[in-house]
Amino acid sequence: MSGTKSGTSSDDDSRAPATPGSVELRHLRCFLAIAEERNVTRAAERLRLTQPAVSRTLAALERALGVRLVDRSTHHLSLTPEGRAFQDRATAAIAAFEDALAVGRTARRPLRLGHAWSAAGPHTTPLLRRWREAHPDVPLELLRIDDRTAGLTRGEVDAALLRGTVDAPGLVTELLYTEARVAALPADDPLADRDEVSLADLTDRTIALNTVSGATTLDLWPAAIRPREVITVANTDDWLVTIAAGRAVGITATATVGMHQYRGVIYRPLTDAPEVPVLLARRDTPSHPCLRELATLIHEITHNASANDHEAPEAP
Repeated sequence: MSGTKSGTSSDDDSRAPATPGSVELRHLRCFLAIAEERNVTRAAERLRLTQPAVSRTLAALERALGVRLVDRSTHHLSLTPEGRAFQDRATAAIAAFEDALAVGRTARRPLRLGHAWSAAGPHTTPLLRRWREAHPDVPLELLRIDDRTAGLTRGEVDAALLRGTVDAPGLVTELLYTEARVAALPADDPLADRDEVSLADLTDRTIALNTVSGATTLDLWPAAIRPREVITVANTDDWLVTIAAGRAVGITATATVGMHQYRGVIYRPLTDAPEVPVLLARRDTPSHPCLRELATLIHEITHNASANDHEAPEAP
């Protein structure tokens, strides 16, 4: 795969017969610009190419792959299912290429750790501090990315802290610990006066679901008492606003209580819901050389915290 930049490609770059081996980085950059801009004209301006050149480059890529990536049948450009799948792979390929070039610029580049919400909960600050002490030459960058894999499948991060089950090809996960679930309620909700609530208490309520990165679905409830009304949101901020406004209630993990305090939202223990697994995920291809050290440190911190919790004396 060639490293030719899209901004310097020729307007006649797609006239030659296309094969998988003829795909270059400029083809991927061109496709990603179209996918992100959802408009060929804006993609051309971004790449500093002519619109016909962008269209021809996209067509060459589609011929090489043997699939249609962009749906041109509607007024508004959209990606086909194959295009959406390829977008993640193309992003990861670009990121891997740029990582390889980074070796020449710095011996130890930052380690990027993604999360969609709550990071490592109460372990976040100890993790960042201890990493800095042990690896002063390799910054640990914590990045919040509103995505089910926190940018991992797109190559935006080297590893990610994820909650709930993750079914994405090309990822390797390991369990760090589990967190209990809590109900998130408007502060003036009648249930806010209780010490704890159950799933049955929420059956007749509207449920706020973060369908992009959340770990809660309606399958959490038994079929006989499953709520019927939902409001879907795309991130934790919108989820909190929806609940504070009294439009819905929600369910989340205990880490949210400490990491996302929000005026107008009250958290109460949920008595009968399974705990949420917290996973450390990475891609199954070679990545940052310090990933194993990161995993070892997170396991050590969470294990010690759990041991201290069990050994703590009961309050008189």
